[in-house]
Amino acid sequence: VVRRRLLQRYEHQPFISCLAGFYSCRWKRYQRERTEPGKCCCSMRECMFFPLLVAAFCFSLVFLYTWGEGKNDYNGFDWYNYGNLGFWFLWSLVILIVAAVLFAYISLLLVLAMCLLAEGQQLYLHWSHKIGTFLVLGFSIASLFALSILWRDHRKTVRLSFQVTAPYLHVGAIAIMVLLAWPVALHAIRADKKVTQVIIVGPYLAILLFLFLIPLGMYSPCIREMGTLGPKPALIGHRGAPMLAPENTEMSFLKTIEHGGDGLETDVAISYDGVPFLMHDDTLRRTTNIQEVYPNDTGKAASFFSWDALQKLNAGTWFLKNKPFVGMGSLSKADQNQAMNQSIYTLSSFLRLADSHNKLVIFDLYRPPEKHPYRNLWIRKILDVILKESKIKRHLVLWLHNGVRSFVQSVAPGFQHTMGRKAPIEDLLKHNIVKLNLVYTDMSSEDIRKYAEANITTNFYVVNEPWLYSLAWCSGAHSVTTNAVHLLKDLSQPLFLMTPQQYNIMWILTDLTSAFLISLIFAL
Repeated sequence: VVRRRLLQRYEHQPFISCLAGFYSCRWKRYQRERTEPGKCCCSMRECMFFPLLVAAFCFSLVFLYTWGEGKNDYNGFDWYNYGNLGFWFLWSLVILIVAAVLFAYISLLLVLAMCLLAEGQQLYLHWSHKIGTFLVLGFSIASLFALSILWRDHRKTVRLSFQVTAPYLHVGAIAIMVLLAWPVALHAIRADKKVTQVIIVGPYLAILLFLFLIPLGMYSPCIREMGTLGPKPALIGHRGAPMLAPENTEMSFLKTIEHGGDGLETDVAISYDGVPFLMHDDTLRRTTNIQEVYPNDTGKAASFFSWDALQKLNAGTWFLKNKPFVGMGSLSKADQNQAMNQSIYTLSSFLRLADSHNKLVIFDLYRPPEKHPYRNLWIRKILDVILKESKIKRHLVLWLHNGVRSFVQSVAPGFQHTMGRKAPIEDLLKHNIVKLNLVYTDMSSEDIRKYAEANITTNFYVVNEPWLYSLAWCSGAHSVTTNAVHLLKDLSQPLFLMTPQQYNIMWILTDLTSAFLISLIFAL
């Protein structure tokens, strides 16, 4: 009898040993304790810590989703850090990897805890995992707080993402609730008091009911009747095709044209001797080899260099060295050689290229700094290049600068005048505005429709991700400015597009299937 009891006590339980070993570092059976019916699953200290484990999972999930959906703006984030730190690094990718690893770690701990509860084992989280849980919780909360302070528009991006991902997040949440039904049911059955059972099952059922009904308040412009989808938004290359070639160079614009872009966007500055050229940054440090050619002038404003000095700089080697975008593919040998030989591009050459391929152009104009000889003549100089040197067809020019709009309209009729912010329709029509150029976080299908009724089209910038382009398409946008013409041109229809009938079927089938499975789990 004694021998049989000893064998029963030390019988081999490899599954539970693995669970307890990874969760508690208790690999031996005598180190573990079973939960007796009616007893708590763990000590008071462990009961107090378990909500922290759940909180770490929730916050890490929220941060991973928030940062993952912000991929559209990774380049802007890395550029911001470059401006502060002085060197280029893909910080955005590092943060994404760290967030994914921490979420996977905390998810594994939570799964182990649920399995141990289902097997009737008492929970004891090892001290090293407790430290890890605190680190994950602290990192996630601190990161979310930093995002809310330093990158406030990111919250708008997340809200926009819900418009296309919410139906699928709903299905995922229901699937998680089905998986949780197993440990919840087993734990409730082991409870010997009705009050304890209600405390365990009540919150679970309340959350489940909320998830069942949440689609009633869900809105997505991509859920629409057949035949109501508008035309595909036109694609305007942001500084050309900066994922394929150095930004604002001839190669970059040629790549946009090669991949079927409908327009070209750039930034215009003026050299010290009055030549308009293309440059986004105030200085030449990021996108040229100025440290090699003029090492003592790296902090000097780009506009204070003469055109002869600017021509001596290489505008392509930095691109091959830094690889400024996450997920950039490798360039062919021919493209690498071409990129290495790029130079700073003039506005005149840019406009001739666009005109020869019948492409729209839109540009930000940067007024020269104080003590610059063309500080008060810059608009006239740029108009001279547009009207006299390049002689581009005027209807191809989307004039964005708002400072001297009336003067421009008088000397250069025929431009498509574009406003960079929302305004009342009456004011837009009064100033002959035919297009709005808006940051994508201002996207609203209702506003787009309202402006379209007044024959005012909308362009949104900078739209790189397929889900965001799909949302712009479903919302009725006329065009988008993008770094990824080569990727978005291949979309034949918006992602997540479905009819209301298709969504209702998906919603009802999900709820019915999950209700059946959960009922079956509780019944068994």
